Amino acid sequence: MEASVKWLDNMTFIGRSGSGHQVVFDADSNQSTAPSPMEMLLMSAGACSSVDVVSILKKARQQVLHCEVKLQAERAESIPRVFTKMHLHFEVTGVNLSEKQVARAVELSADKYCSVSLMLAKSLAVTHSFSIKAAEGLASAD
Repeated sequence: MEASVKWLDNMTFIGRSGSGHQVVFDADSNQSTAPSPMEMLLMSAGACSSVDVVSILKKARQQVLHCEVKLQAERAESIPRVFTKMHLHFEVTGVNLSEKQVARAVELSADKYCSVSLMLAKSLAVTHSFSIKAAEGLASAD
């Protein structure tokens, strides 16, 4: 895997992935125009684990319609201001979702599949939780 990051101006940088995608980073906390590198890392953990959860639920034939992960992280007070704790809370919406299947999907992502969370868990406390919301106005296709 390869990537590059190029300085644009002030504290703004543009990252380019090996697959050709670009993303803007901004480390200016006063006049931020894009996410900071630490915010990107936090969102990367959420994206990686969300892919797993949705994929696992679909493979389990669950009628998942929406999945949002809300992330919270705490940082050290002194430099380097690394993350010390991270929590991922999945809000999963669907039709007749099995609590057991959602719990299994979150657990598998946390313990086996999400490369980002698993890598981070080697240096900080990473926790997970979930809630299920029934899709309103929709009936099961059974």
